[in-house]
Amino acid sequence: MTVVGTGLIGTSIGLAVSRHGVKVHLLDKEEVTARTAAALGAGVVGASDGPVDLAVAAVPPSAVGGVLAELQARGTARAYTDVASVKAQLAGDVRQSVATPAGYVGGHPVTAGERNGPLAARADLFEDRPWVLTPSETTSQDAVNRVLEMIAMCGAVPVIMDGRAHDDAVALTSHAPHVVASLMAARIQHGSPDSFRLAGQGLHDVMRMAVRDTGLWSDILRANAPAVAGVLRGLRDDLTTLLTTLDALSGVARSGVPQDDASRSLAPVADVLDRGAAGLAALRGWRAADRQAYVEVVVEEGPGQLVRLLDALKALHAEAEDVAPRYSTEEGRLSLTFAVPAVHAGRIVLELARAGWQAESVAAVAGPPCPARV
Repeated sequence: MTVVGTGLIGTSIGLAVSRHGVKVHLLDKEEVTARTAAALGAGVVGASDGPVDLAVAAVPPSAVGGVLAELQARGTARAYTDVASVKAQLAGDVRQSVATPAGYVGGHPVTAGERNGPLAARADLFEDRPWVLTPSETTSQDAVNRVLEMIAMCGAVPVIMDGRAHDDAVALTSHAPHVVASLMAARIQHGSPDSFRLAGQGLHDVMRMAVRDTGLWSDILRANAPAVAGVLRGLRDDLTTLLTTLDALSGVARSGVPQDDASRSLAPVADVLDRGAAGLAALRGWRAADRQAYVEVVVEEGPGQLVRLLDALKALHAEAEDVAPRYSTEEGRLSLTFAVPAVHAGRIVLELARAGWQAESVAAVAGPPCPARV
């Protein structure tokens, strides 16, 4: 393989496929970045002597067309793909740029980390995560098969989608949330040192997705502007409703309007909050149904055992909020149940058993917990 662009995604791909004996050639306009990726074990720096099986353009959306055209002109690979998070506009750019569009299939691994660059890369970054492919009517089956083989080596789950449908989906689930997080982070600049002392986990959770690489995200938003704008217009309408209601409530507080009238004026606020709770429940319910397997772990008796178990689950990337406690009156024991990918349930049970915990795979129960992020 050849990987052009050795940031978080490109280096993680190199690390993942190198585990399977694939020789990966790493190219980057910044030599230090490529050499860092190579030092991590993601591949070797420099172009191959002849055509490789697959070339991956792990570069920003606006650069994909030019990179692919240059790679094709050199005869770098037998098939080509990219990892950009915008697909519809990119497909048109690629068709105009490359000489042989049949050898290209658009791709997008739906994963990310809070840090960028090769030092944040992990071989398991893509495990059990969706990897969208957007083949066109001109894409060859050979190109698709080669990309599918790479996806399998990365442990990801291939998803075939239309490019426009993909862009609409990521506008809602990724691009607009990043913008909203950045808007909230921008407000923090106006805070005082005293307000910073009161910043809790809730604020950090909201701001976690705030954009750090402004160049990359300006590129993404430009390429997916219509879809992102549509989501933000909906948010604007809800914010307008909230502002109107809160301004009215401010007047109520000053004028001393009777309580029943004040309660009626809260209805728009409650509606927005209720719809938010329903949206969160729908997403968590879908994720729980999609996991298909549950693991139950018995909490041993004794002080501190529950804390020790929660630490063990956290090491498996199962957050406390995703774990549901169960108590059996018949057996007189407390246990924790959480959802996992079915393919990993056996391994997780084995790891917990080796650590001394009584764990087993169980059938889904009524009121399943939110899935563990394992």
